[in-house]
Amino acid sequence: MLAMLGSIGTTMIILACALPTYNLWWPIFVVLFYILCPIPTLIAKRSQNADDGVRAPNAMFATIGIILSSFALPIVLARAGVIQWGAGILTVAGNVVAYTTILAYFFGFESNDSAMW
Repeated sequence: MLAMLGSIGTTMIILACALPTYNLWWPIFVVLFYILCPIPTLIAKRSQNADDGVRAPNAMFATIGIILSSFALPIVLARAGVIQWGAGILTVAGNVVAYTTILAYFFGFESNDSAMW
């Protein structure tokens, strides 16, 4: 199920770039946000220091900032006229599917010792 959701999200991002009416590859840069998204959470979960009460909110703040940036990028690009609004909407829809997949992974497989949240 996760692989199918990931494939659908990736397909929507690629369609936002490759369809002949859009034909610009700027929306593909949101993939960088997908790679960066879990890194603060993984770093905070792996640390076993006494200051975990400080690291968890900082990791959550960084993760939310990365997620909001990935939603803001296609909107800003469409608003500036760099890409068309259809490509921006496809990219935002791909973001929703991709982040749903990442969230399902963390709740499904990484929740064995998640006292951090």
